Amino acid sequence: MMQESPDPDDDETPTQSDCLSLLSQEIQTLKKSSTNHNYEERVKKLSVNELNDLLEEIETAIKHYSEELVQQLALRDELEFEKEVKNSFISVLIEVQNKQREQKEIAKKKKKLKNGSPQNGKQEKSHMPGTYLTTVIPYERKSGPPSVEDLQTLTKSKIFLTLLPEH
Repeated sequence: MMQESPDPDDDETPTQSDCLSLLSQEIQTLKKSSTNHNYEERVKKLSVNELNDLLEEIETAIKHYSEELVQQLALRDELEFEKEVKNSFISVLIEVQNKQREQKEIAKKKKKLKNGSPQNGKQEKSHMPGTYLTTVIPYERKSGPPSVEDLQTLTKSKIFLTLLPEH
């Protein structure tokens, strides 16, 4: 029925991958060098200009890491929102399917009861009045799974919600 969303890692361009790899390597280098006593000795021997250059490099790296972190957090939030929308759609869909199943079972039971009690030895054919779910939810099928916006619209649709009990 529904296909899984494409893996966000598949959309990752080589430059993003390279950038993340480079950032990881830089972090590892900084970790190793900050614990190394030789590094401390070299820093102590640096001139003010060299220290300023080093400070600028470190601030640039921090800024770059911060930007990357913000981008990754935004992506995580977006994926989390998409997951919530899909889960709520699935929940509503299951509720509607359960209600339809209950309606069919009730109709079958009523039909059995009416057919089970013949009058004067005859089976009486009758039209069974009842409530039928005949609403059609308009949806244009596209290639691939529905978008998050489509799922959100369907989930919040008044048509969909009227099919649910006690909404």
